[in-house]
Amino acid sequence: MVTHALFESASGYAIFKVKLHEDIGTNTQAMQDSIDDLSKFAKMVTLVSFSPFKSAADALENINDVSEGLITEHLRSILELNLSKSQKASKISLAVFDSGLASNIKDTLNIGCDTSEISQTIIRGIRQHAAKLLTGLEANDLSKAQLGLGHSYSRAKLKFNVNRVDNMIIQASALLDQLDKDVNLFAMRVREWYGYHFPELAKLVADNYAYARVALFVGDKDTLDEARLPDLARILEDDATAAQNVLDAARGSMGSALSDVDMLNISAFAQRVISIADYRRSLVAYLSEKMNQVAPSLTALLGERIGARLISHAGSLTNLSKYPASTVQILGAEKALFRALKTKGNTPKYGLLYHSSFIGRAGPKHKGRISRFLANKCSIASRIDCYTDNPTPKFGVALREQVEERLTFFETGAPPSKNADAIRKVLDSLDLEDDDEEDEDAEPALPLIEAEPPKKKGKKDKKEKKDKKRKADEMEVDEDEETESEPVKKVKLSKEEKKALKKAAKKEAKKVAKEAEDAGDGESKKEKKKKEKKQKDKS
Repeated sequence: MVTHALFESASGYAIFKVKLHEDIGTNTQAMQDSIDDLSKFAKMVTLVSFSPFKSAADALENINDVSEGLITEHLRSILELNLSKSQKASKISLAVFDSGLASNIKDTLNIGCDTSEISQTIIRGIRQHAAKLLTGLEANDLSKAQLGLGHSYSRAKLKFNVNRVDNMIIQASALLDQLDKDVNLFAMRVREWYGYHFPELAKLVADNYAYARVALFVGDKDTLDEARLPDLARILEDDATAAQNVLDAARGSMGSALSDVDMLNISAFAQRVISIADYRRSLVAYLSEKMNQVAPSLTALLGERIGARLISHAGSLTNLSKYPASTVQILGAEKALFRALKTKGNTPKYGLLYHSSFIGRAGPKHKGRISRFLANKCSIASRIDCYTDNPTPKFGVALREQVEERLTFFETGAPPSKNADAIRKVLDSLDLEDDDEEDEDAEPALPLIEAEPPKKKGKKDKKEKKDKKRKADEMEVDEDEETESEPVKKVKLSKEEKKALKKAAKKEAKKVAKEAEDAGDGESKKEKKKKEKKQKDKS
């Protein structure tokens, strides 16, 4: 039965003693009405102690710890003062709203805690009538404290948002994809619009960005002459031949003449396309910088664009790190996956990872295997980036080398390195850099696990082991910790060939047995001669 209740308010901590309370009738309507009525609820609980916070900063610190289930020094002192020492003889059951805080109180202070529905009901009644039950407070003190603490708590949560840097990457990636579409669309519109005046320019300048700059520079084709050739060549990446071709085409162009107003609008639109393309380049540099800061290992493994798309599709780097490798492999191909499941067809082998250069370099029959292996490395890289204190691209470089080795293994059969060895090399290199800061008693980054003594296996265990081994042989599983050898193709033999192989094997077995017998006979003869010599010597 609950004897006391802990109430955490915006003004401080309060401990109430529960007097009249019935466990059986808690859920009845009469009991609920009595909790809502102050005159009746005041007879059920009495205030034992109320300790206000010293300042707003102290209140924010305490409420942050309580929300995470931690015991502050302020709360510890109140509980020890009112419950641990004075109530030793009687059994105490403290009603606590948060289960995490209750478990910590029980483990730390050895005070029995209760988080059942009865306790929740009592604390709800205390919260409802807190302004009247807490002595020394005026009518509006508690509401003002709740408002101020609510603003501070929300501001702190927003300020210390774990995914706040990921949001910048997600927005930049989405904007970059949109800009790619807009630049292509607007560039085609410039080509079509300016093509009425100078149609030959479209074949001479293939790049959209360069075409918009040339169209803005040339303007009216009749004004182009030899004096403007150096500037035109500079726009075309110092290609004097291309500039001369544009000049020759302008002199013999079949395009129609445009008015000054039309040319002004075309020039303004071309200028806008150029500015959007320039902004896109600056956005690419910004995204690259952010990715190298937030997820350097993932960037070193996949590149900025693909890594940013994976983070954007997952929602955050934390969400991506929680995904298994099988989910990362088909991330971005959800429609194809559900369609395949619905129609009972083949599921997709890759999603966003298809844009990686590793998938394009692999052969057609190895694309599925390399995508599975690459997804495994992406999962490792995202977890390293998310949970390490000092992100570094060295892990991504090591994982990238492993993918390169796996591609080589598919082509030549050379065994790739183990995952543990690759990670260990990176950890050793990082340890060498941080020798001065490292303590002698520090635990290793990857502690070795001692092998357990082998257990006696029965018939059932052996059978399960054989079944697992058979399934593993049937499935194509890329294991990091075991080196792979070249796949051996099974060749079907005819009955005559099988019989010949069996006969040859029997002959070899007989031959080996005969040699062993001859060797044994030779040894026995030698032993007999030695015994005879010994007997002669004795006689």
